Amino acid sequence: MSQAPLDLTRRTKEFIARSVLPSDDEFDGDVMAAGGSELRHRLQEAARAAGLFAPHAPLEHGGLGLGMTARAPVFEEAGYSLFGPLALNIAAPDEGNVHLLSHVATAEQKAQFLDPLARGHCRSAFAMTEPSPGSGSDPTALNTVATKADGGWLLNGRKWFITGADGADFFIVMARTSGEAGDAGGATMFLTAASAEGLTVGRHVPTMDRSMIGGHCEMTFVDVFVADNDVLGGVDEGFRYAQVRLGPARMTHVMRWLGAARRAHEVAVQHVVTREAFGSRLSDLGMIQQMIADNEIDLAATRALLLSACAELDAGDRASKATSITKTFAAEALDRVADRAMQMCGGLGVAADLPVAKIARELRPFRIYDGPSEVHRWSIAKRAVRTIAGAQHG
Repeated sequence: MSQAPLDLTRRTKEFIARSVLPSDDEFDGDVMAAGGSELRHRLQEAARAAGLFAPHAPLEHGGLGLGMTARAPVFEEAGYSLFGPLALNIAAPDEGNVHLLSHVATAEQKAQFLDPLARGHCRSAFAMTEPSPGSGSDPTALNTVATKADGGWLLNGRKWFITGADGADFFIVMARTSGEAGDAGGATMFLTAASAEGLTVGRHVPTMDRSMIGGHCEMTFVDVFVADNDVLGGVDEGFRYAQVRLGPARMTHVMRWLGAARRAHEVAVQHVVTREAFGSRLSDLGMIQQMIADNEIDLAATRALLLSACAELDAGDRASKATSITKTFAAEALDRVADRAMQMCGGLGVAADLPVAKIARELRPFRIYDGPSEVHRWSIAKRAVRTIAGAQHG
């Protein structure tokens, strides 16, 4: 790693401790209770002043231009606070949308959508997930339809669990432009302003996590007009372009949650070092030592898998297998870390007096978001069978 990312990592760590953790802990990781949009603007101004803003975004759009491997330790330090990613403008879904737009958007689309997003002047959301029987873990079940109209397209359909939808300035919408639900192709991405006629952001789906600004919302599209020049990428190529976003976005999720889980672990270790019971420090008990060691192993293994997958992505590989394995292992390993940390802290582990409980609350959905572990295992197994069977018949 070059000296610049090392220095950036150190400065990010110091910034998070000084400027972000106090609000996070005061409001128990609840972003709306902490101020919502006002909090975002305040923290992002502080990050800009510290020279830490948008480490992932292209240089020409106000970012620091870090690749996947270089950004991993920076994102981890930002994730040490649940509000840290918001402060650095690297929170989902904006971070993933910056990546997608920088790779797929036209020059005009970059000027209109990418530049203000990367600079923190607006927020965005990625609208793909739908109520049953629409797309979820199986994206080919896509039911939202875009039909050709004079000079553009008309979007009709329903979405839900759209992270960040409330207050987003624009959306990247996945809609079917050919074929039928279940077909492997025929999807297209569209860029549409939140103010578009016929677009409605509805209720927040009540979920256990509270650190994501804009919630996880329902949306409806009724004859929403999108001009031809607001098609993102090629018509009927949406699923292919989605892969540009999904692999890297899964890895940046891992980076951020790795930081959060590490904090839970460090708080728990500090607790058992100072807490005495049964005639000794808790940290001297064998069962506690096993939990500490298992946490250290899960954190180290997650980091190793993450850096390996990031190296493949930086080399230009899609890294589908590596990112799927890393996401599955990390979601479960980091959940284990937080759970053990709660156990080590006893009653305080489930209280807001320590940050462990809120971290466990926020981490648990990661085993479902960005593809449930079971779906990733199915994909990993299919790939392994196909590879080995193909070699035997070759």
